Amino acid sequence: MNKLIFIILFLFISLLYILDVSKLFGEKFTLFNNVKQFYINKVEEVNNFLDMYFYQAKSINTLKKENLELKQYKFLYESKNQKLKDIENSINSIDLIKEKVTQTRVLSYVEFDDFTKVWLDQDKEDDKIEGLIIDNYAAGIVVKKNSKALGLLNGNEKANYAVFIGDTKAPGIIHSLNKSKYILAKYIPIWIDIKIGDEVITSGMDNIFYKGLKVGKVVSINKMPDMQEAVIDPYAKVLKRRFFYIYKNSTQDIETKPEEIKEDKNK
Repeated sequence: MNKLIFIILFLFISLLYILDVSKLFGEKFTLFNNVKQFYINKVEEVNNFLDMYFYQAKSINTLKKENLELKQYKFLYESKNQKLKDIENSINSIDLIKEKVTQTRVLSYVEFDDFTKVWLDQDKEDDKIEGLIIDNYAAGIVVKKNSKALGLLNGNEKANYAVFIGDTKAPGIIHSLNKSKYILAKYIPIWIDIKIGDEVITSGMDNIFYKGLKVGKVVSINKMPDMQEAVIDPYAKVLKRRFFYIYKNSTQDIETKPEEIKEDKNK
């Protein structure tokens, strides 16, 4: 009997102990869960912060690139807009000047040992000198020979027209240069500064071209006591082309009489 009572007491005490341990374990487990949850929350906060930081940094870099591109487009727009205004001002400054541009084709060389003289598929009745253009560059001149249009390309000794050089607008006259790929601007006043890299444009002072048609860039300068010369690398590659444009300014027709114009309109 005593033994049975002892066993019952032992089991009761053991049960109480187990319940206390479980309670303690539960409390410890809850504490562990709280620590774990706190850790997880902090890790998520750090990850979110890092994600936000790197996302913002990436967004900032993207915006910087886009801003740089927009600035470049802005500069291009301002440049093109200014050129357009210059063109509009130039057009508005022209009163009764009429220009004529016609396409022409190269028929053949005049001489087989000179590639700078070509026959063009145009008849020419007047003796006025006209300009030859390709790709918006000055390419030479057109003269009359045997009632036909004769093209004298850049590099020909008689392909002479007036130019301005550089920002100083130094005047000069285009000539050939020893049958090389370069051409020469002669008779440049010695007191006007020019430099290598200056762009050369037509001046329009000879009434052959209009002002501002690009010719080439200065590659060397030869100074003499009373004048200077500039060697020019021309933009127009004239020896490779079969088609040109002939430019004619109607102010060349100063000999035309009003009666002739009236008669022509009645035709």
